[in-house]
Amino acid sequence: MPEPRGLLTLSNELLKDVLDCIEADPDRTVNIDRRAYLSVESFRLPSLPEPSRAQDIGNFRLVCRRFAEIAIPYQFAKLATRFSNNGLERLDKICSHSHLAKHTRKFSYLVPYFYVEGREQIEQLLESRGAHHHFLDPSLFRKKADDQRRILYTKEDARILGKAMAAFVSLQHVQILRLQDEADRILLDMMEGSELPRPAMLDLKWTPACIHATSTIAQALLHSKSPFSRFSGPMMNSQSALVITDQIPQTVSLLASRLTCLELHFDDSEALNERMRAASELFKTVFMAAENLQAVHVGFPSRSPLDLRLEEVFHGVQWEKLRAFGIQSWRLDADEIVQLARRHRTVLRGLRLRDVQLREGSMWKDVLAMLRSEMEQLEWVSLRRVDYAKHFDELWADCMEIVDGSLEGSESDNEDDFPAHFSVAGSDNDQEDGIDFDSEDDHSLADTDQGPDANEIALSPNTTASLPFCTCSRSSDPASADDLGDNGIFVFYQQRKMWEQWVIGRCPEHSCT
Repeated sequence: MPEPRGLLTLSNELLKDVLDCIEADPDRTVNIDRRAYLSVESFRLPSLPEPSRAQDIGNFRLVCRRFAEIAIPYQFAKLATRFSNNGLERLDKICSHSHLAKHTRKFSYLVPYFYVEGREQIEQLLESRGAHHHFLDPSLFRKKADDQRRILYTKEDARILGKAMAAFVSLQHVQILRLQDEADRILLDMMEGSELPRPAMLDLKWTPACIHATSTIAQALLHSKSPFSRFSGPMMNSQSALVITDQIPQTVSLLASRLTCLELHFDDSEALNERMRAASELFKTVFMAAENLQAVHVGFPSRSPLDLRLEEVFHGVQWEKLRAFGIQSWRLDADEIVQLARRHRTVLRGLRLRDVQLREGSMWKDVLAMLRSEMEQLEWVSLRRVDYAKHFDELWADCMEIVDGSLEGSESDNEDDFPAHFSVAGSDNDQEDGIDFDSEDDHSLADTDQGPDANEIALSPNTTASLPFCTCSRSSDPASADDLGDNGIFVFYQQRKMWEQWVIGRCPEHSCT
C-alpha cells in the first residue's frame, strides 16, 4: 500500500496555487490598454493585507527553505513604504537583502502632509477646539513633526530611496500617493472648519511634501539606473511641476525616455491655468522624450476644468506605440480632440475623456462621428460626465454638486483598501475633486454616473466591433451622428452611455480604414 503523500511532496506549481488562494498572484496584472488599468494598477491605493492573510503567508514561509523561497514574491512583489522613520527603516532592511528586493515590481511611496510651521502650537490648537478631541495626544503630532524634520535634515529618505531603487532590479512601476491618517485629518478639519481663531504659524501642507517626494524619487531612479517604465502620480500638486522644472531639468528628460506609461492627476485648483501654462515646456520635454509611451493620462479636479488648449500640454507629439490615452476635466474645442485622436487613429485602443466640457461652437456629435469612422483599433471609450462648458458653469452657479467616484474616499468607500483610520486626502472637499475608478466594486447605486453601468470595465467578446461582417442592417444603433440626440446644450447619463456603445459599435465592413 503506497504511503500517503505529504505537503512537502507537492510541486511548486501546486504550492503556488495554494498561495493564490491566500494572496493574489503577484504576476497577474491588468494590461495597460484595458479600461480598468488606470484604477486597478495606477490610481488605486495599495491594499494592506488582512492580518490573517499576512500571518498565513508568514507561517507558510517558516515551514522550510523551499516554502520560504516560493512565497517571497507574494510578500514583496508590491511594496508600499511610508515617509516615516519606521517606514524608511523597514525599506532599508528589505533592500539590504537582494533575494527579497529582486522580486519588487511595484513601489508605492506614501507621503503625508508636511508640518511646515508651528509644531509647538499643536497643543494650543487642540485645547482651543474643545474636550471632544481630548483623545488626540499632542505628543503624537510633535513626534511626527520632529520625525519629518529629522528625516529632511539628515536626508535619510534620499539615501534609503537610492539604495532601494538600486536593489529593485525588477522594478516596473513607481507610484507616489498622499497619505493622511485619521489624526491628521481631524487636525486639518479643526484648522479649517472652526470659527475659533487659529494659532499662529500652525501649517500642514501637501505642496512641499509632493515636491520633496517627487524630487527624491526622481533622483533615486536616475542615479540607480532603475529599469522602471511606469509612473503614477494621482495626487500631484501643480506647483511641484514648476519647482521640478527648475531643480532637475536634465533628470526629467532622462527619466521620461524610459517611460511606457505615465499617469498624472493634479488635485489642486488654485491658479491652475497659470501654473499649467508655466509648466508647458516641462510637458513638452517629457512627452517628446517619452517616445515609447503606450498609455498616458493627464487629469485635473472635476469641479475646476483646465482652460488651456490641448496642445499647450501635448504639443502635437505623436506616439507610435500609444494604446490608451486619457484626459480628465478639460475645456476643449471638438477639433482639439479630433486632431489628437487622428494622430493615433491606427494604434489607439482606449480613449478616456472624463469630465471634458466642450466650448461654445463645438458639438459632441462631431467628435463621436470621427471616433466611430476613423479609429481603426478603438475597443473602448469612456465619456463619464462629458458635457458642454456653458451648462457645466450654470450647474456650478446654481451650487449643484458634481460627485466623483473619488479615489480620495471617506471611511465608507468600498474602494478604499486602507483601514478606516488611514484615509487618503479624506476631506469632503477633496472628495469632489478625485479620480474616477473603472471598477466593478459598487453595485448599490441606481442608473447614474456612479451606477453599475458606469463602472463597466471592458467590452464583451461579441460586441459589434469584433464581428468580421457587415452589421448595418441588424444594428439598432443610430445610423449617423446626426441621430445621436446631441442638442449642443447638455449631455445626460443615458445619452453618453449610448454614445460610448455607438462609437465602438461601428460596422467593420463599412467603417473607414
